[in-house]
Amino acid sequence: MKKVLIAYFSSSGKTEQMADYVAEGVRISGQQAAVKKIADIKDPSVIKGFDALIVGSPTFSQSTPNPVKKFLDATAEAGVGGKMAGAFGSYQHDVGYSHEDYAPAQILAYLEKQGLTPFDLGAFHLQEDAIDTEDGRKSCHDYGRVFGEKLGA
Repeated sequence: MKKVLIAYFSSSGKTEQMADYVAEGVRISGQQAAVKKIADIKDPSVIKGFDALIVGSPTFSQSTPNPVKKFLDATAEAGVGGKMAGAFGSYQHDVGYSHEDYAPAQILAYLEKQGLTPFDLGAFHLQEDAIDTEDGRKSCHDYGRVFGEKLGA
């Protein structure tokens, strides 16, 4: 059984909900999942104790929030290359952003530059009003489940 760290930043609670749902999906796949707020991870080298990393963040004005950027910089310094990585997040308004404008895509691209292996399904984003729906929960579960299956393969 492999261990997945799901580290997230959430200002409205929606990305936190997604983190919990993604973790449930990872567990459905037979892997272990630890869900932690980025603010609670004082030493990014803790990631070395996990087999994979999934980072969650909302999108603010086509950008990733500063606490997430600082966390990503710290993980790069911790030397966690080679691990499988995923990214997910919520957003409020669809104003015609392209996929690369959402925080999860930016996070996954950054992690790939740091030597982590991006998850085949890429980054996952979901509009906030869809998270509490059956389809929203299922989408999060599916992302975590497939991530766990790929990790265990």
